[in-house]
Amino acid sequence: MEIRDQNSRKQTLTYAAALLATLLWASAFPATRYALQYYSPVSLMVMRFTAASLTLVIAGVIKKISLPKIKDIPLFVASGISGVILYSYLFNTGSVSVPAGISSFIIASAPIFTLIFTRVFLKEIVKPICWIGVFVSFCGLAAVTLSQTTQFSFNLGVILIICAAVSYGVYNTVIRVLTKKYTALEVTTYTMITGTIGTLVFVPNAVREMPDSTPAVNLIVIFLGIFAAAIAYLAWSYALAKANKATHVTVFAYLIPFVSALIAYLWLGETLTSFAFLGGLVIMIGMVLTNVFGKE
Repeated sequence: MEIRDQNSRKQTLTYAAALLATLLWASAFPATRYALQYYSPVSLMVMRFTAASLTLVIAGVIKKISLPKIKDIPLFVASGISGVILYSYLFNTGSVSVPAGISSFIIASAPIFTLIFTRVFLKEIVKPICWIGVFVSFCGLAAVTLSQTTQFSFNLGVILIICAAVSYGVYNTVIRVLTKKYTALEVTTYTMITGTIGTLVFVPNAVREMPDSTPAVNLIVIFLGIFAAAIAYLAWSYALAKANKATHVTVFAYLIPFVSALIAYLWLGETLTSFAFLGGLVIMIGMVLTNVFGKE
């Protein structure tokens, strides 16, 4: 009986950690939109990931993680470029003109690009139902994209967000190789460090823009770096490690776009058209087909 209670408490804490990560990641989309009213995309990028890197370095020192091998540094550079520099630049720039709810649904499509890249470059076996999921998700992605098209203009920010999702798919493919040699904390820490180093060239931009900002906005930027990046990752890693089944945790990730859209509505007053929401729902259905049924 006592063992059962201990397991029950452990699983409750596991789900709480997964929910925390979900809420933090979901809030990052509207928080980014808000911060971009005061900071340029590159300034927000360097400030956010500097805070995230410092947090992960502290966690790494406490956990006494191993240093990367010299031969693997190019892989960490590749993950830093794709997962931090390119992803953040494309996402931040696109988010200037794309509502948070729309961007969250588009970024949710990143796993379909990961699947394509891992199949092409890593020769991973893909079940037929996964390709059905990819097709469904692409249909949803097309619907979301079209929802941002008016009779007179097309929102190019949507293309940038899609490119960010592609870049994140590249990042996921690279870390698929790295996680066979390093722990998740080591991979994330060294990826964040290498990526952040590449953004330091934009520090002067951030310094110039700070006087035009407010303390509240700077706190949001710190939140994005420490909580929505580093702590969210640590909570998610804990949940995956402690869950009886990984699918019990990963199902929380499907809530992120919906929670993000809700937060954006309550905080920023952003709304989604029925067509955009339907497209986002189709993307998530494709993700379920690919990542849940495709693994059974």
